[in-house]
Formats: sequence, structure tokens, C-alpha cells
Amino acid sequence: MGARFVHLLACFAVLALASLPAVAAPTLPDLCETVTFEGDAFIACTVDPVLQDIRLFLHTPDGQPYGSLESFAADGPSVVFAMNGGMYLPDRSPQGLYVEAGGTLAPLVTADGEGNFYLKPNGVFLVTADHRAQVVATEAFVATPDLAYATQSGPMLVIDGALHPEFSDNGTSRYVRNGVGVRADGKVVFAISLDVVSFGRFARLFRDGLSCPDALYLDGFVSGLADDDGVVVGGGHAAGPIVAVLQR
Repeated sequence: MGARFVHLLACFAVLALASLPAVAAPTLPDLCETVTFEGDAFIACTVDPVLQDIRLFLHTPDGQPYGSLESFAADGPSVVFAMNGGMYLPDRSPQGLYVEAGGTLAPLVTADGEGNFYLKPNGVFLVTADHRAQVVATEAFVATPDLAYATQSGPMLVIDGALHPEFSDNGTSRYVRNGVGVRADGKVVFAISLDVVSFGRFARLFRDGLSCPDALYLDGFVSGLADDDGVVVGGGHAAGPIVAVLQR
């Protein structure tokens, strides 16, 4: 085969590849961005609770659990984004305190037990009727008449600027994880890792990378992020409570 012919074949191959449609990178929901921290990649979504509406969802309008982020993205309300909103029992009911639209569907749990939920201090993420958000340790939680939404989970990642006392620097327990923190200016930051990470690194992300003096672990392994178009990260696993951000 002559050199000229080989050169022509190479040119045709380049032209053919150039004519193929480009494969687009996954589009992130509004308010979200990819951040790199200590060598790992995360998606962080920053929300102003005055401008955006933060809500929790558990059941469809006919009273059935959504059960997964896929189902919520397909059948739930129009949202900016949604992610796992706390740990759950085998029947998809919340493992701890759960308040939706001012109604308490599950009580606060203060007992001891096994698993991440009980790695104390655990805590509560809450939103009030006047659009203030907080992350507080369970022992500091006080139910007030203006409580609109709340989900209890554990462990706390950051407590008043300090990392959870049980975390090692970069332990061997590593999962895809998601959580929520509140900054000093009142803005809420939801984050999910794009690969498996330790508790220590995930907690430092919130404190040192996202400037959250208080942050709460929401879930791991089953973690996912979705928008109206479907699941963006994760998916394929069951879900109990779902936290979603809607345009106000």
C-alpha cells in the first residue's frame, strides 16, 4: 500500500471522526458546580433559602413513598434539583425526626443504637416558615411553631466549626456520600461526592472547602442527585426522605 494512499485514508478517518456528534458532559442543575477538594471531585449546590424554596418530600400525592430519586424526578414536582434527604427504615419511612409542610410524620430519636445514624452527635437539618435554615445537633434541637421542614440524620459532620470527634483524618470506610451544611451568611450548601470518600475528607470539604461551620451527613452508598430531566449522579437505589429545591 503506497504512502500516498495511507495518508489519504488517515485524512478520511480524521474527517469522519470530526463529523460525529460530540458527547456532551453531564449538565449540572442550576445552582450546582463541580469542586475539587483534597484531590476528590464533588458537586456542590449553593442555595439562598430566601430566594429558593427548600422542601422535603416522602410520599406521592396518593400517599405512596416515592421510593427512589428516579421516581421523584419522573413524577414529583418541578424542581431545580433533589437528593437523598436522610436515612430511612426498610419500609422507606424516616429513621428519625421528619417534618413536612409543618406536620411531624416521625418523632425525634434520641436513643442509642448501631450504625451511622447513631454516631453521636447526630443532628437535624431544618427550614422555618420564614425561610431560615439551620443544621443543629440533636441535643440542641428545639421544635418551634414556625418549623416547616426537618430531617434527622447522622452523624454530624461539622459542629460549630469542629469536625465530628469520632472521625479519623482519612479512614478506610469510603462511600459516595451526600450531606448539607449552612454557612454563616445563612446560605445552604448541599454536596455529593463523585467517588467514594472518607468521613474525614467529606467533613473537611464542608468546613474548609465550603465554609460551613455546621454540616450534617444525609446518606452514603445510595446517594444521588437529580433534576427534572432525571438522575444526574448516582441513582438506582431506594430512597426515603428526599430534599428538593424549587424556584420560589
